[in-house]
Amino acid sequence: MAKYVVLANFTDQGIRSVGDTVARAEQVKAAMAAAGVKMLDILWTLGQHDLVLTVEAPDDETATRVLLKVAKAGNVRSTTLRAFTAQDMGRILQGV
Repeated sequence: MAKYVVLANFTDQGIRSVGDTVARAEQVKAAMAAAGVKMLDILWTLGQHDLVLTVEAPDDETATRVLLKVAKAGNVRSTTLRAFTAQDMGRILQGV
């Protein structure tokens, strides 16, 4: 499974209903699972980003599809980073 780090910020809509953020996170986690994506972690953070998620998906297309559905709800805007484990990097570096 491919790993991703998602950096998210509340939109105006999302911050107006911030009291629902934990419940929304559970709904997002369930929707991701139904699409074959596993939310490994969600953290509410201070600083430049309001949320940091780590997720696993079978491929980039699936991850993109699910994250677009999340964005479509209008509560967050996100930046997604494809992430690699040490084992992944070992395989990648074999040809370097």
